[in-house]
Amino acid sequence: MYKGYVYLIGAGPGDVRLMTVKGQQCLEKADVVLYDRLVNPLLLETTKPGAELVYCGKLPDRHLLRQEAINDLLVKYALEGKRVARLKGGDPSVFGRVGEEAAALEEAGVSYEIVPGITAGIGAATYAGVPVTHRDHGASFAVVTGHDKSPAGQPIIDWKGLATGVDTIAFYMGVKNLPYICEQLIEHGRSPKTPVLLVQWGTVGRQKTLTGDLATIAELVQKESFSNPAITLVGEVAKLRTKESWFERQPLFGKHILFGRTTEGPSEIASELTKLGADVFEYPRLLTKEDQLDADISFEQYDQIIFHSPKSVDWFFAQLRNKRIDIRSIHARFYGASKKSIKAIESFACLGFGVHEMIESDRRLVIASKNWETRERKRYDLYSEHDFFVSHTDEVIEQSNFTCQRILDEDRVDTIVFPSAEAVRMVTEQILACQETPETLSKRAEVICFGPETAKAAIELGYEVQHMLQKPSKEELVDMLKSNVKQSR
Repeated sequence: MYKGYVYLIGAGPGDVRLMTVKGQQCLEKADVVLYDRLVNPLLLETTKPGAELVYCGKLPDRHLLRQEAINDLLVKYALEGKRVARLKGGDPSVFGRVGEEAAALEEAGVSYEIVPGITAGIGAATYAGVPVTHRDHGASFAVVTGHDKSPAGQPIIDWKGLATGVDTIAFYMGVKNLPYICEQLIEHGRSPKTPVLLVQWGTVGRQKTLTGDLATIAELVQKESFSNPAITLVGEVAKLRTKESWFERQPLFGKHILFGRTTEGPSEIASELTKLGADVFEYPRLLTKEDQLDADISFEQYDQIIFHSPKSVDWFFAQLRNKRIDIRSIHARFYGASKKSIKAIESFACLGFGVHEMIESDRRLVIASKNWETRERKRYDLYSEHDFFVSHTDEVIEQSNFTCQRILDEDRVDTIVFPSAEAVRMVTEQILACQETPETLSKRAEVICFGPETAKAAIELGYEVQHMLQKPSKEELVDMLKSNVKQSR
């Protein structure tokens, strides 16, 4: 029987863009994904449709799945002939127990490979503005566990060698044992004045830092209620942090945005928000399937053709090309239901007009998605007398709800952006799978709508709308979000 294959992948410290290209390629091929708590849920949005997602849910004092059970699952799925991705935060070989998983796969005769990732000790420190080595402050670097499996959970290591032989020490998950760690380092020769930097939730918008020295940091942690997940960086390099880091100075740092999506692929606006430092979750995730045109349908009989989306425009011109229809035989005027649709029409060297410019016609054709036909058609009295062609269908990928649930569980949404009325309805329909309603979402986050029609749709469905963009655009949205960030800082 054919055996599957297992990829043991490092997901990086949090920022999804820090995952390696190879790791991303392996993840996209997987039939099953087993992932840990510290893996950014947004990475799950890159899995293929239909992939099975298994949450291993490790917490500092509680494990939803024991390591032995995880090992068994990796073997089980592989023996079923599946490609399996074991997704771990940071680097799988740095306190990731990848050796135990590899040994289990070896024993079962399952083929596998290990894909390295950026470890949190380096990634979090860098995003906090501190290099782990520096010509003037540190020539050596060590990573050390902040806890172990002993009854007390306090790491048993060569404290003398560590305290006097390494310039920069990164303790992983050591907040609980920080008083003990500081005591041991001082007792074995490290100066009480040695700078210490703690970085919590490094490389994502929740990142927080705390600075002190070996003599004071434990008390500061208790006072500030600082907790794991965090990296503790001990060494002279820690004093290089004197202000906000390059990462924390990004204009939208700290914003966690759910951006309503109505089409497949990333939104240009959402991508821009990410570049400016926001954590953006585009929801729901969609897969577009094109419809085929009946052979006996003729476009030549119409004098007006209305396109609901750029994809409908692309579909139309693809049909002309496939059926070898000369564009000169079509005498219809082309209308776009949005600025993007008009732009798509004009990309084919044809004139595009807004639907508000339409005049009465008995020979009108609307080309749109199946979703528009079932959800939106009745809203457009302007198109009351028309024929209708389905250009494509946007199907919701159910895994998106899985990702959404994880993000909501981690309280990682403070802003909801609705770019259209259709986005309002799409999000509202899907969010039910996460046991959420417009009312509960409005308590979690402020709601921003593009224009009065979108705001009206949101209010009718029960959302509390805090902001309505008068001239909906990427620029106006960015300016509003920047203003909100400045007020909160």
